[in-house]
Amino acid sequence: MSILVDRETRVCVSGITGREGTFHALNNKRYGTGVVSGVTPGKGGQRVDGIPVFNSFREAVARTDANTAMVFVPARFAADSILEAADAGIRTIVAITEGIPAHDELRMSAHLSVLDDVRLIGPNCPGVLSPGKANVGIIPAAFFREGNVGVVSRSGTLTYQIGNELAQRGFGNSSIVGIGGDPVPGSSFIDVLALFEADSETELVVMSGEIGGSAEEEAAQFIADEVSKPVVGYIAGFTAPPGKTMGHAGAIVSGSKGTARAKAEALEAVGVRVGRTPTEVSDIVVEILDGS
Repeated sequence: MSILVDRETRVCVSGITGREGTFHALNNKRYGTGVVSGVTPGKGGQRVDGIPVFNSFREAVARTDANTAMVFVPARFAADSILEAADAGIRTIVAITEGIPAHDELRMSAHLSVLDDVRLIGPNCPGVLSPGKANVGIIPAAFFREGNVGVVSRSGTLTYQIGNELAQRGFGNSSIVGIGGDPVPGSSFIDVLALFEADSETELVVMSGEIGGSAEEEAAQFIADEVSKPVVGYIAGFTAPPGKTMGHAGAIVSGSKGTARAKAEALEAVGVRVGRTPTEVSDIVVEILDGS
């Protein structure tokens, strides 16, 4: 098994006729992902390497049975594209677009909150990869192999590094999920941890967080209450100065809240081992799985 994307995934790419949309749609298709259609208003009837383009998600879903959306449109159009996908019946939406205004993200969150069966990953994320099955996003799939370690991360680059180090040590991944680093994410650590807990293929989960917000502390409590599988943590930003945004919009420390140390302590208090470097995370994972 895997979570969110698999061999049954049928992707419709919003913005497929743009440079980035075309590049990554075709890259995902070459990996073996079922990229069945694209959406660009005003360009319906065109094809991108044989993939049909439609003017709306509703038409694309009706004609190609798409069940997953990948959003590459510019930030000012992204919220409307995401909501259009949801209203057309698509239930897994992966939003790669970064720089979406916060008020648009709040509007999306309010709308999607009443649709219990819609899952938004992102925005400002690298997407979702289930090695050997499907890649929806910009994750460099060649780094990874199939296996039993789930990864969920706020940082795309750290996702790649940790996954690659595990692959070099002989361990693969069930699924890799980048939830993005914006202040209003579509899915939280808790949401993804719950999916990994229910996935029979996943035996251990790596959770990679960073400074800012309280998502990691909230996840720590959820792990204590609801997760039976081992979880290994990593928090980026131990040397980040307070009050300075570090990369992601949500990666900012305010006073004593949101620090890497506070997050690591919260996780360690519930039995999560937290590596101080990606290599140390890999060492801990190998130790746990080799000893199980």
